[in-house]
Amino acid sequence: MPEVCLVVPCYNEADRLEGDVVLAFAGAHPAYHVCFVNDGSGDGTAAMIDALKARDPARIQTLHLARNGGKAEAVRQGVLHAAAAKRFDVIGYWDADLSTPLDELPTLLAELDADPRCLLAMGARLKRLGSRIDRHGARHVLGRVFATAASLILDLPVYDSQCGAKVFRAALADVLFGEPFSTPWLFDVELLARLRNHLGKEGVLDAVVEVPLRQWRDVGGSKLGPMQMAAAPAGLMRIYRRYNSR
Repeated sequence: MPEVCLVVPCYNEADRLEGDVVLAFAGAHPAYHVCFVNDGSGDGTAAMIDALKARDPARIQTLHLARNGGKAEAVRQGVLHAAAAKRFDVIGYWDADLSTPLDELPTLLAELDADPRCLLAMGARLKRLGSRIDRHGARHVLGRVFATAASLILDLPVYDSQCGAKVFRAALADVLFGEPFSTPWLFDVELLARLRNHLGKEGVLDAVVEVPLRQWRDVGGSKLGPMQMAAAPAGLMRIYRRYNSR
């Protein structure tokens, strides 16, 4: 089985991070590794993730950033750290609140395994029969508006660019994460723009698969507040100017 490293960005997550759940999942899947990235937290996050590493040093890694740089930079540093080890076939990232259950990871990995053309598998919070997607109504509506805007910016049919559950082939790490991102929160859109410019539009249609999740739940304490939402249009325009002119 190919080895996988899952990057989990953490900023003041001491009260939300379900460490025992992560340890149990990693213990049940010997090929799965987790890299917690402490994004300059001011609470007990650093000590908490170091304690988790001490309990399973073979599968748990920690990376401590000196100061808070935002989710985009935390994920980027974690991915580059995992890629530098040169042991992982697949790298991904996951939200620390486990809004997407870890049980969804094998489903995403199966998409990479099923088709060698698939380079990136993205979780999608698609409400449908047979799924349990617990998303607050207002956030769902805002998400659909944002998804439409992102699709227009990218000229790609993206349903849910912002779901914090993604896996990709490790060979893509430098293409996707080599440069700092334009915005701290919209880096998921920027990833797709980078891949589109790298492969071409038609290439992306074969290389990226959105995978409908079976479960997802809104978890309180999100770091994404009204100010970040209000800044989204300007962030999308920065991405458009940076990548659509190439």
